[in-house]
Amino acid sequence: MDNLLAEQQTFSDNGLFLDTREEHVARGVVTAHPLVIAKGKGAEVWDVEGNRYLDFVAGIGVLNVGHSHPAVVAAVTEQLQQLSHACFQVAAYPGYIELAKRLNNAVGAGEKFKSVFFTSGAEAVENAVKIARAYTNRSGIIAFDGAFHGRTLLGCTLTGMSQPYKQNFGPFPGEIYRVPFPNAFNGISDADCLQALDTLFAVQIAAERVAAIIIEPVQGDGGFLPASPGFMQALRELTHRHGIVLICDEIQTGFGRTGKMFGFQHAGIVPDLVTVAKSLGGGLPISGVAGKAEIMEAPTPGGLGGTYGGNALACAAALAVFDLLADGSLLARANQLGAELNARLHQLADKYVCIGEVRGIGFMQAVEIIDVESGLPDAALTQRILDCASQEGLLLIKCGIKRNTVRFLAPLVTSDSQLEEALHIFDIALARATGRLG
Repeated sequence: MDNLLAEQQTFSDNGLFLDTREEHVARGVVTAHPLVIAKGKGAEVWDVEGNRYLDFVAGIGVLNVGHSHPAVVAAVTEQLQQLSHACFQVAAYPGYIELAKRLNNAVGAGEKFKSVFFTSGAEAVENAVKIARAYTNRSGIIAFDGAFHGRTLLGCTLTGMSQPYKQNFGPFPGEIYRVPFPNAFNGISDADCLQALDTLFAVQIAAERVAAIIIEPVQGDGGFLPASPGFMQALRELTHRHGIVLICDEIQTGFGRTGKMFGFQHAGIVPDLVTVAKSLGGGLPISGVAGKAEIMEAPTPGGLGGTYGGNALACAAALAVFDLLADGSLLARANQLGAELNARLHQLADKYVCIGEVRGIGFMQAVEIIDVESGLPDAALTQRILDCASQEGLLLIKCGIKRNTVRFLAPLVTSDSQLEEALHIFDIALARATGRLG
């Protein structure tokens, strides 16, 4: 048994827990792998049976600094001994205020920004929409095909995938409009998407009635599709011209995932509002909206908040994350790891024709899996690859509107040897799933 788990710990059986899960947990919550995790450290996790896995999901992009980072653990432990919760709407506390200052400085690039904190990414998105509507006194919101903005009713309305997120959950909120997202692999150019916006303004809603455009600089659940710097710059110019608030959803791309602190920085723009969550808290639930001060001041007192928003423990964890990212070494590491992963995935694409495309920015990489004969998305083969990888000790998940893209979201603290091991396992998984290896 690995030393990390030899701490007088009695292990049970995955199957026993999963049988109990089947009995007591709603089926709507899908678990990608039939495992029950007991412990995590860095880029590795162990299940309740003591089996070790390389975790290249990291809580779906939550653990950029890795599982149980000592700095995060120490910060939360110290905070827990002083104050676990007060609710910022009742009384302020230092961590919330300091975190707002740190986030404003990181996002604002010298401009005057203000922040507010919540608990989940969906809360951040919903409040960004509220703030944009309050500021502009307009109602229309434009999102993109393939976008993912959360599972609340407004969140899944903004999300650009029908299944499994929308199901029979309607009717959905109104005044949400959608246009295509650039996707060169599927023949959708930047120009096509900008033309779609012009058409939307002409036939569905005038630009002067649009409060905000919300975009992920790299679509997450939509397939790890990067928006080009040129497209982001064109959106920034268009929103300036029409008085539209530009919201960048950095919930998955933020905090070093793309090799910069935030994904929008690759385009050299400054959005009006930025939503953050996931890796902000280093494993604790916290989200936020940071935005230009004039816009953030639009809601009147009492219009924003939430009982657990900016919880003291989560703020302490987030401040530790900022400290870890401060010297730039983790950002450099993200670029180094991303370049190596991208190069090796291209080598695998030469070996396995089922890999239709390799794409990504920084350590946010993915491969799109296609049927070799038709060239169409192959969701079934994608699932077989994931299952084979899991059996060999590598955890990955899928994404894309056709669920045929394998995404890599390993912590930025992943070692060279762990990356090499993961790529070796992924090679084996491809071979087994495609029938090249028995």
